[in-house]
Amino acid sequence: MTLHYVRAGEGEPLLLIHGIGHSHRAWIPVTDALVADGFDVVAIDAPGFGASAPLPAGIRPTVAALADAITDFVEHELGWERPHVGGNSMGGALALELAARGKARSATALSPAGFWNRRELRFCQLSLTSSYTLVRHAGAALAPLAGTGVGRAALAGQLMHTPWKMPAEEARATLDGLGGSDAFPATLAAFDALVPPPADALEGVPVTIAWAQHDHLLIPRQANRARRLYPRARHVTLRGVGHVPTWDNPALVARTLAVGARSPAGAAA
Repeated sequence: MTLHYVRAGEGEPLLLIHGIGHSHRAWIPVTDALVADGFDVVAIDAPGFGASAPLPAGIRPTVAALADAITDFVEHELGWERPHVGGNSMGGALALELAARGKARSATALSPAGFWNRRELRFCQLSLTSSYTLVRHAGAALAPLAGTGVGRAALAGQLMHTPWKMPAEEARATLDGLGGSDAFPATLAAFDALVPPPADALEGVPVTIAWAQHDHLLIPRQANRARRLYPRARHVTLRGVGHVPTWDNPALVARTLAVGARSPAGAAA
């Protein structure tokens, strides 16, 4: 499957996967630092988001199905066998899924989806549905809010700890991308089927789970479940950032991705 992507740098292959409702633009703040650190960075638009077409009709957009499409893209479009993979939220779940399939040489998951209990899953789905519905039907009216720091705090306060740091043009692009994604509802509903891969499937793959300190969507106690499931992974807290951390602290996120890619398997922290 062909996906839209942006590419920069030379060196170790690093695939970056955004969360639901976002696009490759989520990684803009960290790309230059990763390039300077010696990575060949490809940030994709997952199927149904950004400028990428959705999965074919009749295929439910589960994380497993999205991973199938991304694997096909990586192998046939990029010609990569096993890149490092970093992802946030849904993208973090995809990073773990690709690692479990033997398709990633390392996986760094930032507040990955899937470690919720039933109530927390419903909270996530209801919260994101409310945001999507609002943007879908009132996006034009919300656009002026994106032009002010106070407005960005109101629009993105659940997802970012310091949303005023996001430039106005990026906030508007995020609103446009969310409102324009027809695949969003079905992808969000498919979170019902999301179960993290078993620990033994990740044996031999360097795995980092990095949870945002101020995550108000996938609350930080979910990190404890990830720690119990993957005791041999590196577990770190991303201090001072929210669920989507790249604009909150780009240097911290870039460093986390780079260290995650270069850590040995089983380097628990």
